[in-house]
Amino acid sequence: MSSEARNLERISQAIDHHNATCEFPAVAVEMSSFELERLGWDEIRGLPIRPNPELGTGRFRIVCAREEGEPEEAVEAVADEAVPVVPVTHD
Repeated sequence: MSSEARNLERISQAIDHHNATCEFPAVAVEMSSFELERLGWDEIRGLPIRPNPELGTGRFRIVCAREEGEPEEAVEAVADEAVPVVPVTHD
């Protein structure tokens, strides 16, 4: 599987996880400008992709309708094997 396909799979899993565990839907995906340029994507599953200079390469953020701009989940975009998506909490 190509790295682009793995990235799409991981982001899709994170969208599904968010929508299954939060009463407010995901409204966007944020990732680094470098990743946006490299991948050339405008949207994923109907959600717009936005640049976020605070996110490093290989990271993305699912943006929740409840707190537009606040991170709900952040996970690595590339994995060598399929793993369950686990939300990252920010204290």
